[in-house]
Amino acid sequence: MAAPRWLLLCLLRGALAAASGSNEPSPPQICSGCCAGSVRNSSAVAAFCGSREGAELRGRCCLEREAVVGLDLGNCSLRQLCPSFQEARTAIVIDLTDNPLDHPLEDAFRGFTQLQTLALPVELDCPGGSNVWDNVTTQGSRRICHSQRNPCNGSGGFGWLCPEDSLCAADGPGLHLCLCEGPYHGYKCLRQGTFPYLMFYGTLGAVTTSLSILLWVTQRRKVKTS
Repeated sequence: MAAPRWLLLCLLRGALAAASGSNEPSPPQICSGCCAGSVRNSSAVAAFCGSREGAELRGRCCLEREAVVGLDLGNCSLRQLCPSFQEARTAIVIDLTDNPLDHPLEDAFRGFTQLQTLALPVELDCPGGSNVWDNVTTQGSRRICHSQRNPCNGSGGFGWLCPEDSLCAADGPGLHLCLCEGPYHGYKCLRQGTFPYLMFYGTLGAVTTSLSILLWVTQRRKVKTS
């Protein structure tokens, strides 16, 4: 018996809707997997997102071209940051207030070079210390860290820690990297020239082949003796 026409139309519409929905990329896990709900109206993330053309609120995030530019994890009962927190390293504004955080935050912000406003419970210090931010204020139970400084700039920067033939690069609040310049590479940028890929992989292939032959011969001897 043929299916009713209305049923076929419903199935066709459902298939088209599913196909169109599958083309839309899903937001990063940090937007919903860490804390349920949406961005709070009282959060700085909501005001920030509303001021940026093309930005949209999805879950706990403010997204711009699918990149996280704002993250509100306030009042989520977090004692430590989620494993997916690094997905928000492109964030400009982050709100972590009203959480009983008791885990050190220093390394958690590695790679957060664009972060300009960070709201924390007042019990916590700004990552890297107050001297790596242009301005630190307290508002009731909140500590607000404004405008992180480049740790490589100025006489008190970390540039002097980098070896010769390398450049200091910011890697988050109070964090830095030493990047080798030009043809230099390796430990403390002491090696010059391009990495010898041909020699490396040639040696690796020869060693692997030799070990394989040795293993094969050993196995054959065992088979014969048994």
